Amino acid sequence: MNPIAALAFGLAVLGTSLAGQAQNYPDKPVRIVVPYQPGGTVDLVARVLAQSLTEQTGTQFIVDNRSGASGAIGSEAVAKAAPDGYTLLVQSPTLIANPLISRKVGYDPIRDFRPIAMLGSVPMVLSIHPSLPAKTLKEFVESARANPKGHAFGTSAVGSPMHLAEEAIKRESKLDIPIIVYRGTAGALNDVLGGQVSGMIDAIPSSAPHIAAGKLKPLAVTTSHRIASLPNVPTVAESGYPGFEMVSWYGLWAPHGLPEPIAKKLEALVQKAMASQFVSDRLAPQSFEAQTLLGNSFSAFIARQQTRYMVIVKEANITAE
Repeated sequence: MNPIAALAFGLAVLGTSLAGQAQNYPDKPVRIVVPYQPGGTVDLVARVLAQSLTEQTGTQFIVDNRSGASGAIGSEAVAKAAPDGYTLLVQSPTLIANPLISRKVGYDPIRDFRPIAMLGSVPMVLSIHPSLPAKTLKEFVESARANPKGHAFGTSAVGSPMHLAEEAIKRESKLDIPIIVYRGTAGALNDVLGGQVSGMIDAIPSSAPHIAAGKLKPLAVTTSHRIASLPNVPTVAESGYPGFEMVSWYGLWAPHGLPEPIAKKLEALVQKAMASQFVSDRLAPQSFEAQTLLGNSFSAFIARQQTRYMVIVKEANITAE
């Protein structure tokens, strides 16, 4: 067999092998890494997605919480995993922002991952402990300005949408209070609920039950318009910050090098899951808006977000060094 024919034969065999892998995928449990502690919105979205994928395929999709370093530890573990479709990552924009903030992050969000799908987004809400007298964002800012040592924000991770939104409000209001970084949403929420921290900006799914129970006082939502689940809560823009808008979005990634047939199989499974009544019933009440972007469309979205975060990080001089 001449070299050209041998190469063609080899490529044909490889193509057949990859197609066979995709057809049989998944034939063993799939691990979905969540790089935060259980209890936050990333964790909630991942668990609902995992359950739907498990029911679709008959194969277990298992959530693995690997928290630390503002989501970098779990994200890096996925970046270094075998690109076979059996280790995946559910993350927020923190995946994109982390390398902009710290040179110690051990992954490149573009080079080291294969984007599978954007899953959707949720609004965020700025809430404070109900013992604080402020009834509006303006009143809270005035109180914090008068006593900066007596106030602090909590946040789930350096570079998270919540953190960047808090930094933006601090900068625009000339507010000088610390932001305490936790290893996930649950830790920050617990300290706000306990009164150790004044307040935080959080994705609505994890704060909503505490707001409903009167354990958190909502002051403003971060969307450009009021939301149906909190109709009496004004936007940040209405509260004195014209043009302010920021949401938290969530996506699914695999390690770079994932064979394209498996990537396409995953895209189809995820698209079906996110369009299902099962996922809607569990996430829509949490103000989650499903918005599935696949493949190149998701990659283009990520590139736009990366440019936006570069500007925010630079303007706020955010660094983890």
